[in-house]
Order: sequence, then structure tokens, then C-alpha cells
Amino acid sequence: MTTRILLVEDDESLHRGIQFTLQQEGFATTGARTLAEARGAIGDDAFVLILLDVQLPDGNGFDFCSEVRRSSDVPIIFLTASDQEIDVVRGLDLGGDDYITKPFRLREFLSRVHAVLRRRSAPVPAQISSVPPSSTFMLHAEEMRLEKEGRDIPLSLTEYRLLSLFLANPRVVLSKEQIIHKVWPDGVEILDDNTVAVNVRRLREKIEDDPQNPQMVTTVRGAGYRWNG
Repeated sequence: MTTRILLVEDDESLHRGIQFTLQQEGFATTGARTLAEARGAIGDDAFVLILLDVQLPDGNGFDFCSEVRRSSDVPIIFLTASDQEIDVVRGLDLGGDDYITKPFRLREFLSRVHAVLRRRSAPVPAQISSVPPSSTFMLHAEEMRLEKEGRDIPLSLTEYRLLSLFLANPRVVLSKEQIIHKVWPDGVEILDDNTVAVNVRRLREKIEDDPQNPQMVTTVRGAGYRWNG
């Protein structure tokens, strides 16, 4: 089966360079230079990854990411010239899987692409694949499905891994380093220290009755995170 990647980049020379590099690695690449072209491509094909420039002629890559996330959890890597922390956090918060700042070295770029694809395809580690139900939640490991009081809640793979880990360790304080080691098998390639916090916040927004006053996943100041379910 062909591994297809959607490349959304309007810089012509960079677009050609990335496309050639990916093809050399065996990926089939569909190119788009505007958001309009990207939207058309999304409707016509299935992709394992989207490489997404932030600044495009007809709009903002962050907005396109939000559109995609309404119906798909396909991995998204942002490509941008901005390394401002606020932009990095925004990209992750919207559902991006990584954030690569231009200019970048092609070997590092390929490493990050492969890391994201590994995280998506890797099975859930055995030690967190079977967990007891809480009074509120039932996690169906074989289906990667969460029920809250009988209602299905969609989870991304990362959110599923994170919740599995918390459910397997009730009322245990888990440090950021422990979470990275368990949830991201290649955790050394995690983008930055905000990644865990952003994903915990995203999980809270899905499972908490009041995400602003979380009861299930709480932060222990200076130590890490604890599941209270």
C-alpha cells in the first residue's frame, strides 16, 4: 500500500526539495501550494501525514489544521519560519503533532517525519493496554474506544495512550519524564516541554465536566500529574 503524504507549501524551491526528498524515501507526495488546493486534495485522497506551512497565500495553516481536526486525526507537522513559543504552543494546542522551524536540515526533517509516523503506527505498550474501569469511564483497549457514562468520546492515539497510562496508575503522581517514556516510545524526539501539558489539557477538555476546574486529571505542583478517577 502506498504511503501518501500531503505537502502544503507555497515556496516553490522548498516545495520541490521536500517533495524530492520524500520520494527518495519511498513516499508518494501530493503537493498543494494554497489552502484551496489542500482542501481539494484532502477530499480526493487518504494521507498518512500532512506537512503544513503556516503562512500561505490564501490563509493560515493553523486554521486549516482546525478544519482537518474536526473530522480526522491524521498526523500534522507544521513547517514555519517562526520559532516563537506562542506559535509552537498554538500549533500543538490545535492538534499538530510536531513543529519544524525553517530553515531545517533534511536529515533532521526526515527523522521527525519518521518519528511522527512511528508514534502513529506503534501499538499501545502492553503494560498500559489493559486497565480497570473507573466509576465514570470504560476504556475498551481492543477497540481503542472510551465510554463516559455510556457515551462514546473520540480520542486521538496520543490521548488514548495518555488516558490508558493514567487509568493504569490511579492516584499515582506521574512525572513529565515518566509520561513521555510511556506515551511516546521515541520520547527523546518530543518537540519541547509543552507537549505533555498541551496533550493533558486537550484530554481534560474531552473528559472533564468542567475543564477549567478538573477533577479527574490534576496537576501536582512541582511533581507531575495524577489521575483521581
